[in-house]
Amino acid sequence: MKHTPLILSIIAVAAAVAALILTLTAPKNTHKPVESSDGIQAVAGDVVFLRLDTLMMQYDMYSDLQSAFEAKAQTVDTDLNKKARKLESDIKNFENQIQKGLLTRSAAEQQNTTLQQRQANLQNEAAQKQQELAEESQVLMNQVMYAIKTYLEEYNKEHNFAAILTTTDATNVVMVGAPALDITQEIVEGLNAEYIKTRNTGAKKTDE
Repeated sequence: MKHTPLILSIIAVAAAVAALILTLTAPKNTHKPVESSDGIQAVAGDVVFLRLDTLMMQYDMYSDLQSAFEAKAQTVDTDLNKKARKLESDIKNFENQIQKGLLTRSAAEQQNTTLQQRQANLQNEAAQKQQELAEESQVLMNQVMYAIKTYLEEYNKEHNFAAILTTTDATNVVMVGAPALDITQEIVEGLNAEYIKTRNTGAKKTDE
């Protein structure tokens, strides 16, 4: 029995979110700089960017959700494979009984019908599980992107950039950008700090 691989691809996610452009007009009299490694500064009114694929790889919330999703997908796959192997074994046993003449025609027809129904049920279950996992994968990504977008909106209230663009290795919204305009690491650190607070708060409520 073949099983369709369940892949949570950062590249596909990045392509779907490449249109995440937050155009937030900055007050002209506000100039809060962002330091870069080479001493150059991005200031209010600049168009800055972040590398979304890098951000996703380093974002703790994404890593945690992805790990939980992959564990569930693996459990589903293991269960389906177990049922498929059992069905295959029963089919071979049935064929062996037929070849040896150990079943009456009536019994053979009944078993054949039962095996065909089991096979159909297993195929339906596999399709249903795949659909459920696809939906959960989409919800997972929506949660992550909502957290990123919400953080960027709050972040830009303080920094007042004209726009924050996203870029990835696969989809270059920004073909070339000065290092001072790359805010990826700053956003990663901020997002992880916010996520740690949320995760710790949730853990405390669970303990209580």
